[in-house]
Amino acid sequence: MSINSAMLAGVSGLVANASALAAISDNIANVNTVAYKRNQTNFSSVVTAQAVPGHYSAGGVQALTRQLVSQQGLIQTANSATDIAINGDGFFVVTNKGLGLTNADQRLFTRSGSFTVDANGYLVNDANLYLQGWPVADDGTVNVDPSDLTSMQPINVKALGTAVAPTSLVQLNASLFKSQAVSAGEATYNSTSASMAQYADDQANNVSPSAGTKPDFTMEMSVTDSSGGTHKVTLAVLKSATTNEWHAEVYAVPATDVTGGAAPGQIDSGTIAFTPEGDIDPAASTGFFAGTSTPTLNIGASTAGSGVQWASSLGLGAQAIDLDLSKLSQVVAPNQLKSVNSDGAGVGNVIAVQVDSEGFVSAIFDNKQVRKIAQIGLATFPNPDGLKPSSGNTYSSAIPAGVMVAKAPGTAGAGSISPSSLEASTVDLSQEFTGLITTQKAYSASSKIITTADQMLDELIQMKR
Repeated sequence: MSINSAMLAGVSGLVANASALAAISDNIANVNTVAYKRNQTNFSSVVTAQAVPGHYSAGGVQALTRQLVSQQGLIQTANSATDIAINGDGFFVVTNKGLGLTNADQRLFTRSGSFTVDANGYLVNDANLYLQGWPVADDGTVNVDPSDLTSMQPINVKALGTAVAPTSLVQLNASLFKSQAVSAGEATYNSTSASMAQYADDQANNVSPSAGTKPDFTMEMSVTDSSGGTHKVTLAVLKSATTNEWHAEVYAVPATDVTGGAAPGQIDSGTIAFTPEGDIDPAASTGFFAGTSTPTLNIGASTAGSGVQWASSLGLGAQAIDLDLSKLSQVVAPNQLKSVNSDGAGVGNVIAVQVDSEGFVSAIFDNKQVRKIAQIGLATFPNPDGLKPSSGNTYSSAIPAGVMVAKAPGTAGAGSISPSSLEASTVDLSQEFTGLITTQKAYSASSKIITTADQMLDELIQMKR
């Protein structure tokens, strides 16, 4: 009967609009949820077969609710350095646990980038989900596997121990006195039997008279070793009887820090020559200083067994230190050491975490060292709207979404990372409140269909009376 179909159509209208109201309610409730994607309810008509000519049977309406996952939310500035947003396509890969993660554990996808460091050092978001990334190797490379999410690991910023940066470069800015008188000791100076290193060692041990030769000027440098310890290394010079030339030695203080040198503590020696204009002249220099204005100090490991090496009691690794003398000059003014700059750093602990636009998560140490830990990977799908929504503002893989591909941020169509930012919800309150009004009116209208059909059925029943 057509009246019955009308009543059923009204019921379908009530059900459909109730679904629409539920979707709008979720949208309004999540207006401030980071990276929340609004739900949209679309209606489609249901047409039944018209079997009896001249009689129409109402089909009603169906509601289909879908989440607009691919819609980009507004990128807003955040106060935390670990708050990150995706500008473009892609999802963060997250897991439900950090420790003991196996290949069988589910990987979820989210755009909620409000991450913080938990008590165990892992980066987790508001839903307590663990951010995944590709580990950075010691040489700075990253093994990006576009099809295997298990190659990613939970990012931990506290399981790094301490950071040490051995000195690899020392820059000296100094000037030597061109008119320096040649000392009496220059005539008997010898870099092995009567060295400046020997003189420094005798002075340290209160040996008098010294078997060594007193230098005219010394320049001290601080060197950080492979364990984070510091050592004093001195460049000593003695004016030569040859014009524009200086005898020079590099030695450790105390001398016991190194072994194997031609004299106690001596690392290397030679002569430093200058042009008439006062610039260093590597071509005329000899020994350690010959041929370059940046000679390299090579100190072998404590276990090297031969050559100049760190003392065995120190237990240190080999070290090569470039000594930049390009700013060493000879002028008519008293000897002066203007500055010493080195790139080494002692033991440091993590004090902060930062994320850059390429997705690299770096730990900042209190010794000013910055170490890259991992690169955040972004999972992309041909049809993000086909993903299956899960709790915690996450999504799981589904056939309609297509095949997942993991990419580094900003490459191959993946979005870029916006550091210290968060993606806002895509909910527009004005649109949702308007939807509330229209949904309420549609629900009321559907209820009128039912009451009207009920009245018509009553009239039909009353006909027998």
